[in-house]
Amino acid sequence: MIRNWVFCASLGLSVATSFAQAPASGPPADAPAAPAPATAPPAAPRAWESLSPEQRQVLQGYQGKWSSLPPERQQALAKGSQRWISMTPQQRAGAQQRFNQWRAMPPEQRQLLRQRYQEFKTLPPERQREVRESFNRFRQMPPERRQQLRQQWRQMTPEQRRSAVQPRRAAPTMHAAPPPHRVPH
Repeated sequence: MIRNWVFCASLGLSVATSFAQAPASGPPADAPAAPAPATAPPAAPRAWESLSPEQRQVLQGYQGKWSSLPPERQQALAKGSQRWISMTPQQRAGAQQRFNQWRAMPPEQRQLLRQRYQEFKTLPPERQREVRESFNRFRQMPPERRQQLRQQWRQMTPEQRRSAVQPRRAAPTMHAAPPPHRVPH
């Protein structure tokens, strides 16, 4: 139980914070750009005027330096602004809260979460599903139980922690001998 919780908690926070959006005034200048897929062709520069009026409003802090941004950064900002525009007010409030939590983290913790998120993305889809389910079970636990699991984690040795986050292997099960095969008469 704690094995999945630990892995899920760290990845869940990473996943949640990686999707955090910036406030309506625009994403911060130090926000990391989303890496382009390895097989994608290089992004072409976008003109400021090619953005919708809503996107320009969200990204107004970038207007003066837009043309000097790398095309990949322009694409990431344009995509993020479009996501922001499509959010409900409740989604924006949640994203803003996650973004503020992200900004309050020390750089080392942010880097660790980025690494864990990249590890998560390399997992097979079935394992990603298991991790998400386990994390959702953890989030639905009473606060006292979550605190208990956190305390157990803090008391573990590094070796115990490493073994706790390893994927579970299916243990061999003992089955009774199958019934003898009957030959029809």
